[in-house]
Amino acid sequence: MEISAGVTAAVLGAALLHASWNVLVKAGKDKELETVNIAVGSGLVALIAAFFLPAPAPAAWPWVAASALVHILYFVCLAGAYRWGDMSYTYPVMRGGGPMIVAMVGAVAFGEVLPPMETFGVALICVGILAFASGRHDRRATWFALGNAVVIAAYTLIDGHGARLSGAPVSYTLWFFAANGVVILLYGLARRGAGVPAHFRRHSLRAVVGGSCAVGAYGIALWAMTRAPIALVAVLRETSVIFGAILGAIFLHEKMTPRRLLATGAVMAGLVALRI
Repeated sequence: MEISAGVTAAVLGAALLHASWNVLVKAGKDKELETVNIAVGSGLVALIAAFFLPAPAPAAWPWVAASALVHILYFVCLAGAYRWGDMSYTYPVMRGGGPMIVAMVGAVAFGEVLPPMETFGVALICVGILAFASGRHDRRATWFALGNAVVIAAYTLIDGHGARLSGAPVSYTLWFFAANGVVILLYGLARRGAGVPAHFRRHSLRAVVGGSCAVGAYGIALWAMTRAPIALVAVLRETSVIFGAILGAIFLHEKMTPRRLLATGAVMAGLVALRI
């Protein structure tokens, strides 16, 4: 399978949505409560929408459950990374490591061996993404971010395969987010108790907006994985670091350094290589 211009454009749109909800998490004062808040918001949005669509095929449900459980680690690592480090550092590390793992495992597990030019494009984009992370940072931020790169690779492979089995990638996405919302809500209540519903009442609009962005971003990505190799979609989605850097500079007052401008060029060159 190759990747078409339409699918490429859709995944880049998903990257913008993904960066947007991450900015909301980073902008919040309590990173743990904010991640739970947006997870619950995405679950509510998805549950309402899911009733208007046919259910995924039965074979996909174990993959929905597995992904929801893996996402506990995702939100734990996300909150930890944003607690101890800037978004402009931790976000590229989290998003840059995953695609390389996906490309390697996807070749073995699903037989999706990429041609040389596409492999070069994937490598160039990953190098550019990791180059965004510069300067000295708290070691805890680095470990949380690297741990999340592994988690991201794991759930990408799980959901890419699950979406294909479902026969209805949009429905798969919605039911995943609904299940994930329940799992993360229970986790949040166990960790923070009454603080979770209190935070949701104060920031319900942020939960719905951020949750809608999260559902849209991942839904587009999973739909794309049914029409193109999982590794290519995964790496294209991680170009969200460019949008993250821009949004971080505008809303979080983080600097766009010359190094990050060069990293942007590397990512763009990788995109060109994927489209040749």
